[in-house]
Amino acid sequence: MSREYHPLESDRSLIVYIDFKSPYAYLAVEPTRRMLNELGLSADWRPFVLDIPSYLGTAKLDKAGKVAKQNRSEEQWSGVKYAYYDCRRYANLRDLTVRGTVKIWNTDLPALGMQWAKQHSEAAMHRFIDLVYVPFWKRELDAESLSAIEALLASAGVPTAGFAEYVGGVGGQAHRDQQEAAFAAGVYGVPTFVVARGSGEAPAIYFGREHLPRIRWHLGGEQGPAPDVAYDLPAKIDLELAAAQGKSPALAATLEVFVDFNSPASYLAVAPTIAMAERLGVDLIWHPLATPPLKTLSKPSLNDDRSILHRRRRGHYIATDLARYAAHPLADLYTPFDTQFAAAGLVWVQHTRPSAASAYVQTVMARYWQQQQSIASTDSIVALIDALGLDGEAWRQAFEQRAATTLSTAIPPSIEQTPMYRLGEEILQGRQHLPLIEARLLGVAPLQS
Repeated sequence: MSREYHPLESDRSLIVYIDFKSPYAYLAVEPTRRMLNELGLSADWRPFVLDIPSYLGTAKLDKAGKVAKQNRSEEQWSGVKYAYYDCRRYANLRDLTVRGTVKIWNTDLPALGMQWAKQHSEAAMHRFIDLVYVPFWKRELDAESLSAIEALLASAGVPTAGFAEYVGGVGGQAHRDQQEAAFAAGVYGVPTFVVARGSGEAPAIYFGREHLPRIRWHLGGEQGPAPDVAYDLPAKIDLELAAAQGKSPALAATLEVFVDFNSPASYLAVAPTIAMAERLGVDLIWHPLATPPLKTLSKPSLNDDRSILHRRRRGHYIATDLARYAAHPLADLYTPFDTQFAAAGLVWVQHTRPSAASAYVQTVMARYWQQQQSIASTDSIVALIDALGLDGEAWRQAFEQRAATTLSTAIPPSIEQTPMYRLGEEILQGRQHLPLIEARLLGVAPLQS
C-alpha cells in the first residue's frame, strides 16, 4: 500500500475509511470514536465508496420486498445474508436499527456531503455522519437525493450554499480522484484503518472493527503483548463485572465449535476458545468442517478488472492478517493437506472421550501449523490419539472399517469459513465473536432471536 496516499501526521495517528452503505462501517463508528476519546486522539475520517457489483453481484428488491433483479451466486447470497444477520445482532445490542437495503445504493452524494462538512469543522462532519447513518439504515433516507443530503447538512449546522456546484464540479472530481487513489493504494473494503507505527515504519493496515483492540495497542505505544481480534460490546454488557460477581453459564453449558484443520483462522481460534471454555466451565463439542482453502494470488496487473483486483487485494490482506496475529511463522497457507484422517480422529475422540477432544484439536493444530509436521496419515493420528491416553489402534480399526463414529458429524449450516460457533440456534463465524459468546453464556446478553 502506498505510504504517499496515507500521509500520517505523527507516530500516533489514524485514518478511518467508511462507506454509508456498509453496516459494518456503521457499527465501527461509535467504538472507534470511544477509543479515540479515551486515548485523547483524533482521526482523519475519509469516505470510501464501495463498488459492490464488481465483486458481489447486483440485487434489487421490488415494493413487496422480493428480489426483482439479481445476478448473484448462491455463495454470494449466503455471504450477504450472514453479513446482515451478523450486523443486526450487534446493532440490537446497541439499540440501533439495521434493515436490509432495497438496492445497492450509490453513496457518492453522502460521501461528498461528509467531505463538505469536514471542510466546515470536524464536529460538523461527525454530526453529519450520524444524521446520515441512522435514517439510512431505517430505510428512511434516499441517499441519492441531492436535496435530502443538503437537508442533513443544514441539520448538522453546515452551510449548503455552493454544495450542488461542489458536487458537479471540483468536489466531485476530487472525490473521484481520491476514490481511485485509495483503491490503487490497496483499500478494498470498509471500515479500513491506517495506523502510524513509528518513524521509518510502514503504517499498519486493518480491515474490520474487530481489530480495534490492536489499533488501540498501536496508538497507545505498543505496551505489553498485542491483543487478539474482538468485536466490541456495549458498555451495558460488562464481562469483568460478571466475572467479579461470580456468574456461571446461564445456558446449557455447551458450545459447538466447527474447525477446519486446513484453516489457519481455525488454528488461531483454538487457544482462545479453549481458554474461554475453561474459564467459564463450558463443555466444547468439536466438529471438523471442510472449507475452501486459501488461494495463491499473483500481484495485480494493468490488465486486471476491478473484480479481480478486489479479490487479489482481499486475498493478500487475509494472508498478511493471519501472519501478524500468529505468535510464530505459520506453515504454508496455500498448500492444503489431506484432513480426512485428522477429521475422522476428531469425531472418534469426541465420541469416545469428549473431555479429550479439546486437547486433540489443540495438538493436531500445533503439530501442523506450529511444528510443521505431517498429520496426513493414519500413523500420525494413531500416535496423537495414543498420546492422549486413548487407543489409537482402536481408532485405526474403526476408520478402516468406515465406522460411523469415525466419519460422521453434525451437519453444519451453509457457512463458508471457519472457525464457526453454534450456540443454540445462533451461528457466529470467527473468533472475534468470543466476547459476545461469553456474554451469551453468562446471560448478560440475550440470545439472538
